[in-house]
Amino acid sequence: MSKHLVFGAGPIGSATALELAQSGHDVIVASRSGRGPQHENIALKSVDASNAEAVLELASGSTAIYNCLNPEYTKWATDWPPMANALLAAAVSHGSVYAICSNLYGYGPVDGPISPDLPLAAPGLKGRVRAQMWQDALAAHARGDVRVTEVRSSDYVGPGAESHLGERVVPKLLAGKGVRVVGDPDAAHSWTYTVDAARTMVAAAASDQAWGKAWHTPSNQPRSQREAISDMAAIAGVGEVPVKGMSRAMISGVGMFVPMVRELKETYYQFDRPFILDDSETRSILGVEPTDWKIALDDHLSPFLQD
Repeated sequence: MSKHLVFGAGPIGSATALELAQSGHDVIVASRSGRGPQHENIALKSVDASNAEAVLELASGSTAIYNCLNPEYTKWATDWPPMANALLAAAVSHGSVYAICSNLYGYGPVDGPISPDLPLAAPGLKGRVRAQMWQDALAAHARGDVRVTEVRSSDYVGPGAESHLGERVVPKLLAGKGVRVVGDPDAAHSWTYTVDAARTMVAAAASDQAWGKAWHTPSNQPRSQREAISDMAAIAGVGEVPVKGMSRAMISGVGMFVPMVRELKETYYQFDRPFILDDSETRSILGVEPTDWKIALDDHLSPFLQD
């Protein structure tokens, strides 16, 4: 039985830990709060991931380290580097596989399906931060210091997911009120189920074919924001609600007063055109397939319906 160390107790970290624990592995979930999923094979630890010494000590004897951290959205530039550096250094020191949970920000604007072999050419700060994390890990891999892999997903659906289909949308939908979404409501968009991201993380960390490469989480056929909201309305048994888009100008105006909205300007391009993830290589090589869309949405809506 091997030891697996998961940093982050959010939706992806928790799902990754449970995926490993249910397969019989010993798992440590490390987070600032010390909270996390409950399972007989999971131990919960309170650790500051930017504390390199604490991370190094905790990682001793680990088969794999999973970076499922999610620092505050407005602080990526300051909070990500020390945490990423600490986890990479621990993996190098202990000979652990290092698996990074990431997103599609690093590519920047892309015309056509987004495949893992595209250059990381993001013009925005957040995209550059994510790209640098991977480039640092990949350089260490190329030197033979460590085995690394990265799993990139599109916007999430699933319990607790910080999603464009989450807190801003679902409560209003369930109340029969109109909703506003970022960009064009009718642009095709890929959505990734959190459990599928976790399954891909586990598969990539375990496969020597996956090391030294980035992989895209298998996701269902693209659905526009309007179509996804209509799908959720049908599942929840409520009527259709009006869906309107927020323009760049609107986001700029609201962003003057709301920091989180201001941050959306950098990734607006993801919603004003088709944003489609190419996951074909993951399916064919790692053998991961997406969970049925309705099951994913059932799971996504469940916490809201229980309130």
